[in-house]
Amino acid sequence: MLKPAAAIACLLLVTSLSYAAPPEGEGWEFLFNGTDLTGWKIPQEGKIWKVVEGVIDCNPRTDIEGEKHLWSQRDFGDFALHIEWRLKDTPAENTMPNILPDGSYELGPDGKPVTTSRPNADSGIYLRGSSKSQINIWCWPIGSGEIWGYRTDSKMPPEVRAGATPRSHADKPVGEWNTFDITIEGDRLTVVLNGTKVIDNAQLPGVPAKGPIALQHHGGFDPEKETWNAASSVVQFRNIYIRELKSDS
Repeated sequence: MLKPAAAIACLLLVTSLSYAAPPEGEGWEFLFNGTDLTGWKIPQEGKIWKVVEGVIDCNPRTDIEGEKHLWSQRDFGDFALHIEWRLKDTPAENTMPNILPDGSYELGPDGKPVTTSRPNADSGIYLRGSSKSQINIWCWPIGSGEIWGYRTDSKMPPEVRAGATPRSHADKPVGEWNTFDITIEGDRLTVVLNGTKVIDNAQLPGVPAKGPIALQHHGGFDPEKETWNAASSVVQFRNIYIRELKSDS
């Protein structure tokens, strides 16, 4: 059960966890209590997602079929979301294309995308129950905050694809904590990463009006081959707060 913002300080004092206070303003609730996964639908009997030392920890696997994302039990429409995340490690190399400000790929003289091979991990946050409106967490040169489902959709207008492309790279080094401040109202999305606005009032045509939030499982470890996928969710989350926004209409 989600707790009102007024109870958060007391809970943190009792549990003695090193948790940040909610953002300034009225109406903030926490989506993660720092102790267990109350308020979330836990897939695969807890084999993937669990609480480790006060943070949500993902143990990505490729040998498990079925649902693997961690979904909130509640649905949300318009809201502001504060969430902290970090990539624990980059267990494999990934071939990454260079993304231009308009959302397209930089092409070389041969007409093929210019790529670089870099260590990588990969996760994201689904908004309103939709994978299309996922906010990416990864190690690509463009930086985290990208809206993959809209940037890569060739049917979308150019301004939509450009709007879904991060304006700057604001990620901290792997192993350090990052902060997303996400606001979605109607079909408009803004993402602030570590104090830098990387997505500014981007339009998401067709985004559902309401739905749950998910922490993404991606890739993982293959026990049979003893290898890591090049885009594995070696990720942790903490300090997750949400404030529902009321429409003026």
